[in-house]
Amino acid sequence: MSHDLIDDTKIQQAAEYISNADGLLITGGAGIGVDSGLPDFRGTEGFWKAYPALAEAGLSFEEIADPENFNNNPDRAWGFYGHRLNLYRETQPHDGFRILRELGEKCPQGYFVFTSNVDGHYQKSGFDPGRIIECHGSINHLQCLDDCSGKVWSAYDTSITTDNHRCSAHKPHPQCIYCGGLARPNILMFDDYDWNSIRRKRQQRRYQAWLDLVGELVIIECGAGTALPSVRRQGDFQWGTLIRINFREPEANKPSAICLQSGALATLQAIDKAIGKPQKNTAAKPC
Repeated sequence: MSHDLIDDTKIQQAAEYISNADGLLITGGAGIGVDSGLPDFRGTEGFWKAYPALAEAGLSFEEIADPENFNNNPDRAWGFYGHRLNLYRETQPHDGFRILRELGEKCPQGYFVFTSNVDGHYQKSGFDPGRIIECHGSINHLQCLDDCSGKVWSAYDTSITTDNHRCSAHKPHPQCIYCGGLARPNILMFDDYDWNSIRRKRQQRRYQAWLDLVGELVIIECGAGTALPSVRRQGDFQWGTLIRINFREPEANKPSAICLQSGALATLQAIDKAIGKPQKNTAAKPC
């Protein structure tokens, strides 16, 4: 995103707040991955452009991201999730992730990440896995389709070969390591009653314990939309100063929020540069 869209006054205000924070809450939705080259699934047309076979079948994201597909058409279900797993493995997170991590590491109480992204790119960028909550789960972990054992395991050794043109996965599909049945990603899907949330619950406890230590909280939110507002609610309703970076939906309910209508990478680079300069005593203006 071009720097000429970035509000320099708000960048300076954001830099001042971050410099004075003792804890940094980093929240991220799908929009933060666009600068890494990941597809933008916003709207049916954008989704179908990425998956023409699903366009031909007339399937929306909400319809393919339903656990029933693993029962009804496991080839297509694993074709979709297998492609995503391979894509996320092959894609390198952009430099904005490094900037966020280093800003958080400078805070006395460090950082915590709250994300709806399932790609594992925060961990891939060097963030401490013990300081991340993945509220919708992770494609890098698997569970039994029937949740036979109540356990979750790593997908690190899982290899899936897909026919991306047909959105289909070649057999054999990932199997449950406990019962031998079909496995699925440990991701919260639509109409999902069998998602195993054990990892998320552990992450939630660590997140709350960290929040209890922080006295001066700043939230940097990148690319979190209103369609699935799990991440956005953290910025709107969590105490602390919100810095919202969102090209499409920059508005915020907090009067003191700093709203930046620009892309994640360019904005984070501008903030990082501003923090390296002497800070002025500026007051944040309402959006």
